[in-house]
Amino acid sequence: MPFTPFHMGPGIAIKAVLQGSFSLMVFGWAQIIMDIQPLLVMITGEGHLHGFSHTFVGAALLTVVAALSGKHLAQWGLKWLHINRFMATQISWPVAFFSAAIGSASHVLLDAIMHHDVEPFYPVSLTNPLLNLLSNPALHKLCLYSGLIGGAVFFVVAWRSKTKC
Repeated sequence: MPFTPFHMGPGIAIKAVLQGSFSLMVFGWAQIIMDIQPLLVMITGEGHLHGFSHTFVGAALLTVVAALSGKHLAQWGLKWLHINRFMATQISWPVAFFSAAIGSASHVLLDAIMHHDVEPFYPVSLTNPLLNLLSNPALHKLCLYSGLIGGAVFFVVAWRSKTKC
């Protein structure tokens, strides 16, 4: 997947289903953190493009970084965007860690399907059994459509909960 935008589609769908039990902001922050290593490789021209950060072990470590830093950043961002008019802006630690874990793991999963240099099960295996599980166009459509459908579902649920009051 080309950096973060396509990765957000599944996150939007998860947010639609889990609502307040999932932070889309922390999920998105995890996506950004996951792509710092590939960005540095592109800038410097040195290193393995989808290296350790794109393994499930690396994702587990980055989950901790994303949750610890993302909880407070997300709460600040939600308040700055005046989202508190629509929903609570407090994110619990369990929600932050869960959202970061889903973000990091889904990032590895999606990139492993698309990129030949991802070794998701390193250090246990250097092979990538997920490669080409879906075609690239099908993967892009999955991410795009899950985001569109998830966004619609989220706003319908939010609208219905407001009209019940």
